[in-house]
Amino acid sequence: MKIVIAPLVLFIFAAPAFAVKACEELKSEIAAKLDAKGVKDYQMEIVAAADVKDQQVIGSCEGGAKKITYKKGAGQPAPASPAPAKKPVPAKSS
Repeated sequence: MKIVIAPLVLFIFAAPAFAVKACEELKSEIAAKLDAKGVKDYQMEIVAAADVKDQQVIGSCEGGAKKITYKKGAGQPAPASPAPAKKPVPAKSS
């Protein structure tokens, strides 16, 4: 009886480790948690695991094939630099 129960218990505890979650679903869950904590002005992006460079990874989905990255302050567009002033063109007199 112990021989049957031991593998069953192992399977029950190991099953969540092999769960494959859809990336958009996980991204939505993470966004809801960040919003609930009052985090504002952020951007999340789903990227291939091999394409992760120096980004901060906050989630893994599709069996580890993709990662969800987080960037603070990316939700706000950068301030535009003022356009250089144009010199008025003098009117030609005939």
